[in-house]
Amino acid sequence: MKYPCSGVILAGGMNTRFSGTNKAFVRIRGTRILDRIYDLFKDLFEEIILVTNDPLQYLEWDMTIFTDIFPVRSSLTGIHAGLFCSTLPYSFFTACDTPFLKKELVEALLERIEPRFDVIIPETSAGLEPLCAVYSKQCLNAVEHRLARQEFKIREFFRTVRVNKIPESVLQEKDPDLISFFNVNTAEELAKAEQML
Repeated sequence: MKYPCSGVILAGGMNTRFSGTNKAFVRIRGTRILDRIYDLFKDLFEEIILVTNDPLQYLEWDMTIFTDIFPVRSSLTGIHAGLFCSTLPYSFFTACDTPFLKKELVEALLERIEPRFDVIIPETSAGLEPLCAVYSKQCLNAVEHRLARQEFKIREFFRTVRVNKIPESVLQEKDPDLISFFNVNTAEELAKAEQML
């Protein structure tokens, strides 16, 4: 089933902890991380958007490529760009370094979309997961307001919108080990990811 929602992949990080290698193209057991995410998104979303400041690297994929409007590198500027580009009322966001994103967990978030919430976000014992969350297009003005004031911390942004926090117990019904939130930022994490498959 495809949801009336955009799937947005943020690929704007500098990869300094990964020796400058583009994390989206890192292979785990032969498959690039971005291919894993893209294949999942094709089944779920009516439109796929990738936010990057290096668009020429991504032309082989059938998705809309958009760049940050605000020049500062932060998750909030990427979310702003994705919401700005999206043609649909809601967007699901993830980062390009999340190889184990579970379809069932994403669907659990999408099924909780309702007009009284601006953000549907997982909350685990580690805190909120802003890059595995659904954002309403209604968030755009609030995001722009914070960025215009050079307030780039995404967690502060959540105080200004209506948030539905999905508890860990609900998330674990769909993803028992919560591996959807695993990021590959270092060579050590890549080695761990290889072992997890």
